[in-house]
Amino acid sequence: MMILSVTVGVLVAGGTYLLLSRSMVRIVFGITLLSHAANFVLLSTGVPGWRAEPLSDINSPELMGDPLPMAFVLTAIVITLAVTVVMLTLAVIGHNDDTHRMPSTGESHT
Repeated sequence: MMILSVTVGVLVAGGTYLLLSRSMVRIVFGITLLSHAANFVLLSTGVPGWRAEPLSDINSPELMGDPLPMAFVLTAIVITLAVTVVMLTLAVIGHNDDTHRMPSTGESHT
């Protein structure tokens, strides 16, 4: 359990460091690392190492792990993937939004 706690701490520290940088790609990777840390925390709450798979026809209910945190983590992985794709797309589209002058549109300013 100590290794999992250290892993979550390292992921949170790395995600926070990347989240505080100026680059949009680093910010996206920071959010992804924070999401992985949250997934590890969710998995550690419901699936201890000594529990069996949540299959009712193979194992008795006393030995089974809780399937709800597994479902939460699976949903969180899908949502994180979608958010990462959208944010990386926005980073590519807006990669040169740091301009200080407005581009000309051809309209007259009278």
